[in-house]
Amino acid sequence: MSEKIYIGSGKEKHFNDGGSVINLTIGLDGIAQYFKDYGFTTDQGKKKLKLIVSKRREIDQYGNSHYVTVDTWKPDSTPAPPPAEEFEDDIPF
Repeated sequence: MSEKIYIGSGKEKHFNDGGSVINLTIGLDGIAQYFKDYGFTTDQGKKKLKLIVSKRREIDQYGNSHYVTVDTWKPDSTPAPPPAEEFEDDIPF
C-alpha cells in the first residue's frame, strides 16, 4: 500500500433537520503537483484528479473532522493476454 498524500481537510456541519455538509479546503498547489503523476484526461479533454475524502477518528485541534488524500491507484500496466482463438472441432458436446 502506498503512502497517503494529504491534500486538504474539512469540517462537517450538522443542521437541525438532521442533514449535514462537509466544507473542504484543498491546496491547489498540491493538485497541480500531483496531477502529473496521478491525474488523467478524459476523452472530452477535461483534466481530472481523483481525491478521497475520509472521516478522521478524532476531530483535530482546528475542528477538522475529515481529510482529503490523492487517489494514487493506477491500473496494472501489464497488458492483458490476447483472447483465446476460437476453433471448430468434431466433439459433439
